[in-house]
Amino acid sequence: MTHPDLIVIGGGPGGYVAAIRAAQLGKKVVVVESNHLGGICLNWGCIPTKALLHNAHVLEMVSNAGKFGIKIEGYSVDWKKGVKRSRDVSKRLSKGIEYLFKKNNIKWINGHGSLAAGNDVNVVDSDGNTQILTADHIIIATGARPRWFPGMEPDGERIITSKEALVLADIPQNIVIIGAGAIGVEFAHIFHTFGSKVTLIEALPQILPIEDQEVSAELAKIFKKRKINILTDCQVKQIIHENSGVRIEMNKGEPISTDIALVAVGVQANSENIGLEKLGILTQNGWIQTNEYMQTSQPNIYAIGDVAGPPWLAHVASAEGITAVEHLAGLNPGPMAYTNIPGCTYCQPEVASVGLTEQAALDQGLEVKVGRFPFRALGKALATGDNEGFVKMVYDAKYGELLGCHIIGAEATNLISEAGIARKLETTWTEVLKTIHPHPTLSEALMEATADALGEAIHI
Repeated sequence: MTHPDLIVIGGGPGGYVAAIRAAQLGKKVVVVESNHLGGICLNWGCIPTKALLHNAHVLEMVSNAGKFGIKIEGYSVDWKKGVKRSRDVSKRLSKGIEYLFKKNNIKWINGHGSLAAGNDVNVVDSDGNTQILTADHIIIATGARPRWFPGMEPDGERIITSKEALVLADIPQNIVIIGAGAIGVEFAHIFHTFGSKVTLIEALPQILPIEDQEVSAELAKIFKKRKINILTDCQVKQIIHENSGVRIEMNKGEPISTDIALVAVGVQANSENIGLEKLGILTQNGWIQTNEYMQTSQPNIYAIGDVAGPPWLAHVASAEGITAVEHLAGLNPGPMAYTNIPGCTYCQPEVASVGLTEQAALDQGLEVKVGRFPFRALGKALATGDNEGFVKMVYDAKYGELLGCHIIGAEATNLISEAGIARKLETTWTEVLKTIHPHPTLSEALMEATADALGEAIHI
């Protein structure tokens, strides 16, 4: 297939979804991917992390089984087996994408792709063979990788990134996690549950900085109760190797000595060495610039996913991939919009949100009605023992529009979809409140929080 309709450079959650959608539309598609299909998300991010998080959840259930009248004696933890399970899950899903490619007649070339002149892509396969492919359209989906600041360069052993954290040979006795976004918070929960002494450092005033302030404060309170050390408004100056560990020096407070430092301060684009300069494709701070249909400054070339900038989420990459393909296929899709993107953090309790925070709504000059409902007042949460956290609903006071939903608690990452659909349908508080929610369920908390916003709460 030397002249396909579409070449996709990168096989992550943006690239492989775009490829399959294009094949569904009758396009001949080639995907160039130098590693396992599924990208960082499937192989070294979302999926294996969630597998380890579930391992931690099982350990919590076993260790707290006595609360439910179940006595378990003499259990032990096999960390290596848990890590292997997470790797096996990733491999299985990657093989699943290979099957989907075969089903949809998509050709995968295991190699490195870079832009050449015009519509050409230079492909160097895993054996070092080079070929030039020409396509009507090209999608760049090369993703991103962990970033770090000077003075905290990873060595893969004592100073690590999330990738190495997924395959540590042993549970560290002490670990310092630098960066308290979703990645840092999730690993803090994992390692604490398996017995590590954890310190979480964040340069901004709150952990999970993009979440609603009340939600972040609640999670910080829960983590501190579990003896996770949290330092906010704290910047790491450098990490120094000492003895068998490292020493973390900060802009305030005493240095911290630890076995391992995990750097989780963000990502940077994989936009080097793919030929952007040859075609004059515009970038900003390494991120490829696109329009609302994901076209770059070269109209036949699109960029999707992490390489095209924030929000760096797998579900955003997939949505961008579908938008790009449907646009190049002439289906006239709606433009990409980023005002209704759910964000999820899979620690325990989970955190999820969609839409505006209360502060963001106020900053826009909106008058709001805010309702809250604690899980401790919910029958299902008490029955299952998952009674930490709350639901917070933010409504426009004038029109009743649902502006934002913020959840900290069990199954938050599943519950948030109800709010996402409600916002997509431009739902008001009336529809949410008058939708009969089944009892007993956790979803009742969204209805109850809505009632609280209107001064009609029944159960608080």
